[in-house]
Amino acid sequence: MASRITDVPEEWEVTATATPFQGNKTGVRTDDVVMPDGTVARRDYQTHPGSVAVVALDDQDRVLVLSQYRHPVREKLWEIPAGLLDVPGENPLHAAQRELYEEAHVKAEDWRVLVDVYTTPGGSDEAVRIFLAQELSEADGERFAVSEEEADMELARVPLAELVRGALAGELHNNCLVVGALSLSAALAGSGGLGALRPAGTPWPARPFEG
Repeated sequence: MASRITDVPEEWEVTATATPFQGNKTGVRTDDVVMPDGTVARRDYQTHPGSVAVVALDDQDRVLVLSQYRHPVREKLWEIPAGLLDVPGENPLHAAQRELYEEAHVKAEDWRVLVDVYTTPGGSDEAVRIFLAQELSEADGERFAVSEEEADMELARVPLAELVRGALAGELHNNCLVVGALSLSAALAGSGGLGALRPAGTPWPARPFEG
C-alpha cells in the first residue's frame, strides 16, 4: 500500500531581501536564498495577498461561469467567480460569498472547501482556496455595479461534464476553473462523495484568518 504524501512547511535561510516593485495589490520580491550545498541563489517572485474562487453548482449539475478578458494572455477566458483577499486576515468564506454576489448576483446556502492550491509556486506566493457552493438562489437587492473588464462579462451555467471535457481538450485554460471542475468531478466519483469535502471554515495555513 502506498504511503500517504503531504506537503510540509519548510523555510530556507534568506541572507538578503528587496522589493524592487510594489503595486496596489501585488509586488515583486528578490530573495538571496541559501541552498542545501551552501551556495546562495537569487530568487525573484511575485508577492500576492491570496485569492478565493467559487464552483457554484446548481440543482441541474451546472456550474456558474463567466467570460472575462484577460490582458496578459490576450484572451477572453471562461472562469468561475473569483477575487482577491483584499484585507489581511480576511475570512476566505466571506470573501468568496462577496465575489459570488458581486460577479453573479447569486447567493448559496451550502458551502464547503473544494481544494487549496498554489497557482505558480515557482514564481509567486499566491494561494487560492476554491469553494464549492450549492443551493443557489438570486441575491437580494440591486446588482453590484461593475466596471473595467468586468463590465463586459458574460454569464452562463454549463454542465460540469462539459467543463471537464473542455479542460481536457485544451479549450478551457483558467486555472481555477480547470482545477475546480476536475476536483469536483473527482469528489463526486469518490467513495465519500461531496460529504467528504472539508467544512467551509477549515483553517488555511497559507492564509490564516480569524472567525
